[in-house]
Amino acid sequence: MTLRFLCCLLLARFTTTWAQTVPPPIAIETAHVSLVLTVGANQKLYQTYLGSKLMAADRQALPQPGPFNGYMPAPDEAYTSAGTDNLFEPAIGLVHADGNPSLALQFADVQTRQSGDSLTTTTVHLRDPAYPVDVLLHFAAYQREDVIKTWTEIRHREKKSVILTQYASAMLRLHAPRYWLTQLHGDWASEAKEAEGQLTSGLKVVDSKLGGTRAGWYQTPSFFLALDRPATETSGEVLAGTLAWTGSFRLAFEVDNLNTLRMLPGINPYASAYTLPAGQPFVTPEFIFTYSSAGKGQASRNLHRWARRYGILDGTQPRLTVLNNWETTLFNFNEIKLDSLMGDAAKLGADVFLLDDGWFGNKYPRSNEQAGLGDWQATKTKLPHGLGHLVETAQKEGIKFGIWVEPEMVNPKSELYEKHPDWVLKLPNRPEDYSRNQLVLDLTNPKVQDFVFNVVDEQLSQGVAYVKWDCNRMMTSAYSQYLGRDQSHLYVDYVRGLYKVLDRMRAKYPHLPMMMCSGGGSRADYGGLKYFNDFWASDNTDALERVFIQWGFLNFFPSNALASHVTNWNRQHTLKFRTDVAMMGKLGYDIDVAKLSPLEQQFSRQAVQEYKRLNAVLAQGDLFRLLSPYEGNQVALLYVDEAQRHAVAFGYNLHTRFHEAVLPVKLQGLDPTKRYRIAEINLMSGQKAELPAHGQTYSGDYLMKVGVLLSDPEAKQLTSHVLELTAE
Repeated sequence: MTLRFLCCLLLARFTTTWAQTVPPPIAIETAHVSLVLTVGANQKLYQTYLGSKLMAADRQALPQPGPFNGYMPAPDEAYTSAGTDNLFEPAIGLVHADGNPSLALQFADVQTRQSGDSLTTTTVHLRDPAYPVDVLLHFAAYQREDVIKTWTEIRHREKKSVILTQYASAMLRLHAPRYWLTQLHGDWASEAKEAEGQLTSGLKVVDSKLGGTRAGWYQTPSFFLALDRPATETSGEVLAGTLAWTGSFRLAFEVDNLNTLRMLPGINPYASAYTLPAGQPFVTPEFIFTYSSAGKGQASRNLHRWARRYGILDGTQPRLTVLNNWETTLFNFNEIKLDSLMGDAAKLGADVFLLDDGWFGNKYPRSNEQAGLGDWQATKTKLPHGLGHLVETAQKEGIKFGIWVEPEMVNPKSELYEKHPDWVLKLPNRPEDYSRNQLVLDLTNPKVQDFVFNVVDEQLSQGVAYVKWDCNRMMTSAYSQYLGRDQSHLYVDYVRGLYKVLDRMRAKYPHLPMMMCSGGGSRADYGGLKYFNDFWASDNTDALERVFIQWGFLNFFPSNALASHVTNWNRQHTLKFRTDVAMMGKLGYDIDVAKLSPLEQQFSRQAVQEYKRLNAVLAQGDLFRLLSPYEGNQVALLYVDEAQRHAVAFGYNLHTRFHEAVLPVKLQGLDPTKRYRIAEINLMSGQKAELPAHGQTYSGDYLMKVGVLLSDPEAKQLTSHVLELTAE
């Protein structure tokens, strides 16, 4: 008997035993996507497939993990642990109560639950055979949206606490010759810049160590991952992912020696080793992803549909149009001025007048950024009759009244700081570190959580019907006087404290509209958006800059999640151009209406009416990004309703150069058999339609194969055009 024959005989017997003792492949599937997990002969869990949906019979034909020769572990373990045989970045690291820094995870069981015809939840239970530690991998598969949401739950029953050193939300693997990562990065007033590059051997990390206030200041926890070659809007295999966490995050991408790509999204474990008592679960944030074989555009549309139905508060409901006072008054206003501005809001057709910063503080009135933050009582010299009077004025004008709050922050020059200096984050034996002359309140402290909730609750009890929740300061010199020796819990428990406050808010005010803001777009994640209707994408409202900022965020968030205001940030841009850019997202205003000319006021009123009329398309329709600002001076987007009967196209000319070709744009997402009547809308009074498609009727087939002009070839400045398409 040869050695080779003996090995084959032993392997055959091993395989037979395996088939009798392990469960069939575990399929997490949507309408068009499959993620398949398989239990190996060693009882470990492996990922054997991720991609376009497989037929059930084909799942059985997938290559099985192993055989395991003891020389190198199989490469596709589904959730690797530190301290045993893993040679690469682990998903989980843990130190047991006895000091053992290892974890070995084996399959225990799997449970699947069906919720109607649209959601399937699968929980895979892993267990350490030597220690009473359990890891639950949760997967929620949204059938119609082709989105999978995954998160991890860690528990133990050891006599003393264990220490978690790493705790990824998920671990996914891809196989391709090459990998291309598209990420969003930026700074204040230049958020959501796209950057794409090839991943090579080794570890690439996109992360934030900024804590729970402005975690997304420099990087955003969202990405595209393309296989083999860079994906376009309409072609290529691509995975789109985003982490639902309003705090320090870490997205790790590792290409190993076999050219397998591991993706590890989750909370950043930097300075955050977590001591976990027995019986208390540690639940990671949700990682939300989708896969597309038809490019980035389809992946974005999958996320948008999921977000409107499941990820954003009241995402399928109409949004309110806001007029903000900030650029009109800054801190300099009084009751009479605000009464007048609310009249202007009503004339504009806005639904809400939003009173921004500067309305609070008495011992230290809020007349600039230096004082008053934390003292949330109306300033008597500015507002002698309090917020109640402003609520009444708004009601008389037929609109709602909203306010700006920044309840997580405090000025040292405030009554709150004088009474509770122990409530702020600050290092012992070191000077306080100020940004905007502010400090961060310690939301790990239940007393501070109660204070923050009561701040907002008190204003809402007076009839305030809209809240802009701001957060302008990052976390530095971060030390919690409440946590004591457990300082490594700060970054995690701060966010959990914030969510506890917001949970209480939504229990009492389930549908009150709120905008999430953090010095611009530093909070743009689905962890926060389940409590908010939308987020402020950037303090930069220059319309040209906003084309790029909004384009970036629209990769991962639907248009009704992006608060986009018409302002005077750059007066060189026409009011029409500023308005058309704002309508790309959720239209609002931060402008002195009284200073607009009669023609501009008429145009703005009409634009608000048009936005509301078209809301079902702009806020709920599928988005097709046609021409990117990163690829030329012409930009085009198209929104199409679900029935393919109504569509709106935007064309922006970002100053085409001499002899630069302006060609017809091929549309997407239309019904080729329908005929569409085209009208140019959002025109200034007396302005004639400039695009030749205006008034014409074309088949959907023609519009998608030949296209129409969406930009003026003769434009010498920033211009924009909006076309409405209606099926006949």
